[in-house]
Amino acid sequence: MATPLTLKELSKKEDRFTHGHRMCSGCGAPIVVKIAMMATEYPVVVSNATGCLEVSSCISEFTAWNVPWIHTAFENAAATLSGVETMYRSLKKQGRFDKDKEVKFIAFGGDGGTYDIGFQSLSGAMERGHDMIYICYDNGAYMNTGIQRSSATPLGADTTTCPAGSVIPGKLRARKNLTKIMAAHDIPYVAQASPSHWLDLAKKIQKAHEIKGPKFINVIAPCNRGWRSKTNDAIQLSRLAVNTCYWPLYEIENGVTRITVTPKEKISVAEFMKPQGRFKHLFSPENEGLLQRVQDEVDREWAKLQKEAKTD
Repeated sequence: MATPLTLKELSKKEDRFTHGHRMCSGCGAPIVVKIAMMATEYPVVVSNATGCLEVSSCISEFTAWNVPWIHTAFENAAATLSGVETMYRSLKKQGRFDKDKEVKFIAFGGDGGTYDIGFQSLSGAMERGHDMIYICYDNGAYMNTGIQRSSATPLGADTTTCPAGSVIPGKLRARKNLTKIMAAHDIPYVAQASPSHWLDLAKKIQKAHEIKGPKFINVIAPCNRGWRSKTNDAIQLSRLAVNTCYWPLYEIENGVTRITVTPKEKISVAEFMKPQGRFKHLFSPENEGLLQRVQDEVDREWAKLQKEAKTD
């Protein structure tokens, strides 16, 4: 059930994730969710890990979700949804559910509830082969609870638990490459996407729905509170993340890697970092070495991805 992916057609659709939620002004996460929910006509059931999205989109009796939605604990969004998907398959086998009605299942989690606290649950659901999509909105820290570092926090970033100062210059380890870790589960579809490239993201959601089995999509989601950036630059920053190759856009389908967007001109990762206060200290003379280390890390991963990828 493919939705025509034009802005004109999408604008006519009923909102499945509505206005009125309490996400921060300029947050990237609701943009990601809105695109994901608009990209298909299938009925969907959503499981949502505790985090910014959950606490801000369903408050008391008020909700922004216009679909069946389950709030789960921080650690078990994937496990909860795998149970729902299993029940659905069982009811179809028993003839208690319309066999011609196809329902899809989507889990949403931030990087804290995906890379860290919910990783065991996610890994288990993927290994068991449940027919579901897990979408991580990655803002690079535990933003909901005070901007603590997560394993998605970039090298050099200043957070409340790895503060940049006279002792350390921010986080000293590179971020975990969760997209590649999920690909190592040998699942049929894994992708990385960005709200700045909405059509690429929507196509990946649409493709994932047509593939049977477990799927994982990692989407960068700027957070102006934690990134200490402007409230109107989520799209600009996510585009810079793509054009610097800090956040390359690619997919791995049945083990075959394909880069879906290649920057016309790869620019320095410093251009992505300069508008963000969390990296301000890296532009001091004493931290030139760490800034170069960040660039070297990005260059190495991009070169590796290019070697792995097949071109159209």
